[in-house]
Amino acid sequence: MEKELKNLLYAGVDLAAAASEKFQKSVTELVDKGTISPEDGKKWVDDMFTKTEERKAEFEKKYKEFTSKLKGSVKKNTEDEVEELRKKLADLEAKLAKSKGGAQNAAK
Repeated sequence: MEKELKNLLYAGVDLAAAASEKFQKSVTELVDKGTISPEDGKKWVDDMFTKTEERKAEFEKKYKEFTSKLKGSVKKNTEDEVEELRKKLADLEAKLAKSKGGAQNAAK
């Protein structure tokens, strides 16, 4: 499961990188055509990077919270399953002991 989450994360990072490159290329084209000034182009790109860094920090925080909760949930489920298996094993051992005791008494 962790591998799948990492792959999903990397796909998102790749998508963001591609969008960033496309944005920068578009801004460069606008500057080259004279549609916007180089200063405005720089400001747009700087703003985009600032917002991207803010979103990255938010995402990392949420990702860490999510994985922490997920690991806790998996651990809790595993502990519950182990306890349930212990109870079943104890029941089976008790039944086995009882059936052995009954078989020995019947043989006497």
